Amino acid sequence: MLDPFGGTVRAPQRDLSTRADARDAFDALTETIWRLRQPDGCPWDREQTHQSIAQNMIEEAYEAVDCIEAGDAAHLREELGDVLMQVMLHAQIAADAGAFTIADVVGELNEKLIRRHPHVFGAHAAADDADEVLDIWDRVKRDERAGDGGTRPAGLLDSVPKAFPALMQAQKISKRAAKVGFEWDSVDAVWDEVASERAEFEAEEPGSAARELEFGDMLFALVNVARKEGIDAERALRASTAKFRRRWAAIEEAAFAAGIPVENLTTEQLNAMWDAVKEAERSEGAGAA
Repeated sequence: MLDPFGGTVRAPQRDLSTRADARDAFDALTETIWRLRQPDGCPWDREQTHQSIAQNMIEEAYEAVDCIEAGDAAHLREELGDVLMQVMLHAQIAADAGAFTIADVVGELNEKLIRRHPHVFGAHAAADDADEVLDIWDRVKRDERAGDGGTRPAGLLDSVPKAFPALMQAQKISKRAAKVGFEWDSVDAVWDEVASERAEFEAEEPGSAARELEFGDMLFALVNVARKEGIDAERALRASTAKFRRRWAAIEEAAFAAGIPVENLTTEQLNAMWDAVKEAERSEGAGAA
């Protein structure tokens, strides 16, 4: 089989029965989604638009991430199905409008994957590590943008979606800027920037728009501390949020056992219970070790 680079695709042989099962299951799902959108189909599915279900795509993706982080394989299978349903439904909405079909989506994705992996499917030498793979991927993307024939070259940050969560977006655009040399010399230099942004924040009037903007600048600088330390800021904050939820649930359980509504506890009682939960976690961790 020839590839876009003029060579032969070097692919291992797959289990044909598994491949056939996947094809049959995908065909059946395509038929189901099509049926739901027909005049005698589901009233809810028929009235949906790209805009009306856009948030669903985000929510389903986050539910899948929750399963991944919880190590819950059984529910992950279900949530991946829900993510796929969003893809299929958007494709069917587009097909009904004459824009494109699910075959276009899948075909374009496959072509892109082959094009962006010349070290696997083309004449390019094999990549030695993941970093080299990312360099190849970025280079091919730049070539693709340059070949679009627009009035100006695509901006470095243009392909980072503005709909990304703020921490993720900040880390991605900072990483791209750093790759072309717009970068702090060290982590200490970024911490100095954090201190500078904090001073600017504190200098603004409480409750003002300027103070809010300076707070954002301080967060942006902190995201770059994470980037320089090799930490995913989005994942780190999710982990801390999950930890807070876990500890708060333990407080609620203790309050319920004591017959006291949480809202009736004093700040001092809540702090004492919080400290007790933290101490219990440390003890359990030491015991496990």
